[in-house]
Amino acid sequence: MATASFFSSLTSESLRADSLLCVGLDPPLEIPTPEVLPRMKAIIDATAAFVCAYKPNSAFYEARGNEGWSALRQLIAHAHAAGRLVVLDAKRGDISSTAEAYARACFDVLGADAVTVNPLLGGDSIESFACRADRGLFILCHTSNPGARDLQEQVVAGRPFFELVAEKAREWNSRGNIGLVVGATYPEQLARVRAVVPDMWMLLPGIGAQGGDLEASLAAGMNEDGSGVLVNVSRAICQAADPGAAAREYRDTINVARRSGAGVAAGTPLRDEIALGLHALGAVRFGDFTLKSGKKSPVYIDLRLLVSDPHLMAAVARALAGIMSGLRYDRIAAIPYGGLPIGQAVALSTGKPLLYPRREVKDYGTRKLIEGAFVAGETVVVLDDLITTGGSKIEALTPLLDSGLKVEDVVVLVDREQGGASELAWKGIALHAVLTLSQILDCLVRHGRITDAVRAEVHAALGTD
Repeated sequence: MATASFFSSLTSESLRADSLLCVGLDPPLEIPTPEVLPRMKAIIDATAAFVCAYKPNSAFYEARGNEGWSALRQLIAHAHAAGRLVVLDAKRGDISSTAEAYARACFDVLGADAVTVNPLLGGDSIESFACRADRGLFILCHTSNPGARDLQEQVVAGRPFFELVAEKAREWNSRGNIGLVVGATYPEQLARVRAVVPDMWMLLPGIGAQGGDLEASLAAGMNEDGSGVLVNVSRAICQAADPGAAAREYRDTINVARRSGAGVAAGTPLRDEIALGLHALGAVRFGDFTLKSGKKSPVYIDLRLLVSDPHLMAAVARALAGIMSGLRYDRIAAIPYGGLPIGQAVALSTGKPLLYPRREVKDYGTRKLIEGAFVAGETVVVLDDLITTGGSKIEALTPLLDSGLKVEDVVVLVDREQGGASELAWKGIALHAVLTLSQILDCLVRHGRITDAVRAEVHAALGTD
């Protein structure tokens, strides 16, 4: 499958699947050999939507002789047909023609995209794998087993041996196709490796049956973009009653943890901070979505998630307050439901009073259409989270106009650029947005969160290019 460099392909697959999950395909030896291939293929079929790669351990196939070797080759082909990359966990390590033979077996015969390699024999044992610029290799650095401490943590030249391995891997990575294996069972050591190799991918075994701490490992191992780690789970998914559901749960758990831990570099412009934050929060997602209108869309924006991130909400309030500082108004009118928590944050930031038109009129009490104090003749700036077309905004502000309030401006966090500005302009109302969808896409491409291809797909589908 590999044509571009392995890690550029891995980055693309991770973005496309919105996942850092890798599933280990390790069939226990108790499974009859004829059942191995259909069982493992069924796991791929059930989990492919939630993962970006698979990691079969060659030992479980080699032990079954020719039939097992054939099953492994067919399984790798099946994973490729599902659009997923394959890391062959073979832990090869030798020199000269033997290393070359191992590389040919892994890459040319089996068709793996990447392989795990033991570096104990030194740099010349790595070269037969690393010279394949389109293929990847993960070098054993600090493994997940208890015995890892026996040698890997021994002090050599004043440093733990695993740190020296990380430094050597960084030196050997001249083609950009080397990553490291670091066990999720050792988050402290994982953090030390990340400090040595801030930009290299790491394969994290040890989650699930081995008891690795997922959140601690992600916090220790992720790069500043909330990526750079391939989280491997084997038995906890493959031996689950419903492997697809288990994979989805792991994928979602990983995403919650990675998004809460993905930082934004100091000095990042406020609009970029917000765009990156929305993507990290999952408020801007890419895939195949059906909108409320029934139309298909490759992007889904759910700004209601903002209530779960106070820091990002505060940044949004600052940006909106900055726009509104140039407008003339007496009160803020926030549109329920998405605009209401944002309106409250902006009201606290600006000191301006808040009101909101009700979506449903109460059939008891005062039966008011508008909640909050106001005086007829005052000017309100209408605030909402998102605009697509202007129809819903015009409908929402009608009660304000009917109550004697004036509306000259609508301010939103995101403009999807689907005609909302022109529809409001027909009513004599100006639209202001913190971000357009195009600006969000450009920011995510600039910071490596999505590819140019994803941006082009969204523009083509929405007609915004």
